[in-house]
Amino acid sequence: MQSVQPATKPPCDPTSAVFYCDLGIRGEDFPHFWEHTVGSGHATLALRADWQAQMRRAHDELGFRHVRFHGLLDDDMGTLIDQDDQPLYSFFNADQIFDFLLSIGMRPFVELSFMPTMLSSSGQIIFHYRANVSAPKDYGQWSTLIAKLVGHWVDRYGLEEVRQWFFEVWNEPNLEAFGSGKQEDYFRLYAATAKAIKSVDTRLQVGGPATAANAWIDDFIAHCGQNSLPADFISTHHYPTDAFGKPGDDTETQLSESTRSVLREEARTARRQAGDRPLYYTEWCTSSNPRDPLHDEPYAAAFIVKTVMEARGLVDGYSYWTFSDIFEENYFPSVPFHGGFGLMNLHGIAKPAYRAFEMLHRLGGEILRMDGNHPTVDSWCVRDGNSLTVLISNFALPRHPVVDETVHIELANALRPAAAIIRRIDAGSANAKALWATMGKPDYLSPAMVEQLHAASEMPTREQPVAWRDGALVFDVSVPPLGVASVTLEFASLA
Repeated sequence: MQSVQPATKPPCDPTSAVFYCDLGIRGEDFPHFWEHTVGSGHATLALRADWQAQMRRAHDELGFRHVRFHGLLDDDMGTLIDQDDQPLYSFFNADQIFDFLLSIGMRPFVELSFMPTMLSSSGQIIFHYRANVSAPKDYGQWSTLIAKLVGHWVDRYGLEEVRQWFFEVWNEPNLEAFGSGKQEDYFRLYAATAKAIKSVDTRLQVGGPATAANAWIDDFIAHCGQNSLPADFISTHHYPTDAFGKPGDDTETQLSESTRSVLREEARTARRQAGDRPLYYTEWCTSSNPRDPLHDEPYAAAFIVKTVMEARGLVDGYSYWTFSDIFEENYFPSVPFHGGFGLMNLHGIAKPAYRAFEMLHRLGGEILRMDGNHPTVDSWCVRDGNSLTVLISNFALPRHPVVDETVHIELANALRPAAAIIRRIDAGSANAKALWATMGKPDYLSPAMVEQLHAASEMPTREQPVAWRDGALVFDVSVPPLGVASVTLEFASLA
């Protein structure tokens, strides 16, 4: 590390976007927790060639290591069906998915859902693909299914491999849409499932409560403790639209009634509740609306960058919902930009949200203290060997003020950089939806259109002017509303 020179931190002016970092001070470890897992929609989609191509790209370019999806036990997967009043187990389709994931260096975050019709206690269904969300009519048969399935994977993939997977019991059981919504019913299902998994091997990882809106964590931990049930990790979900606005409000109104760092505050509470157990958010997104136009726009990129950076030290995994618009909870769409959850659209065209994760993936593993305060601008400084990246977002919730900002960065105790590169995501950069709008918003794309939109989705790279004087490195970056910029400085050596 370079020798430390005296540095004076500039006074904090909350109306000016001025940020300061002393490079002579060692930073903190910065694990890429957001890359632990990413979400998908429905298990059978993972058998599609286009889903697999997009998953491979998300792994290779964004670093995702696990994927989670619904419906592994649904009838369309064939995992358990009724054949002439006899149970017929078939794990072939699940194996095809997991074989693919392992072949590209990924693993499943196994959500054990939903109920095979043969075991269902009612006809309660959800989603376009008609997932049965009732409780099992026979818990013994349910336990047999889970033990057979997990035991099969241990036989196929080996115990050491499957011990690295995560088994999550059900999805959002606190919502009546996914069952009774009653704790006692979920706790019974969890007990049967966890015991069945541990009967295969005690070191397999099982957890829950997989709730919406950070619910039931304290009660779940207490219940497991009182009943000698394993809870190897805590999982839950949150969205900035949770519990904001009034019933019937549109998504924009819900977001406008939220607060700018609400997910950080919720994660802090969940972290305290989880204690020493690993905490995984197995769903989060810019909103819970599967047809939210903001999912496709620079707004999502600015939200993602700010939210991920604020979750540092609070979560062990942070699974964005979802990596692709190949998704069919409501219906399978065809419009190229329809407000879907995905980081990529149906054609694999990267949205601004995808580029945000690309920016984050490029960051190193040592985060330094960055001083400064501004109503809409946030900045972070992350070191990676002989390079350093300053990340900047200019974010506000809908209907809240946000304007173009010139962000002034001062880095003390810096060497003269060999190169300085800026990347941008904003209305005019890495924004394929804007080009699609100029095309007339066609419902279907020609191959030539797809090629043009891929090009428009690219994140431009430019040289960044910097000034270096007496060990201080300074530069200004103009960041539009809801824009993100990263400035990467390359040094010949930081020693």
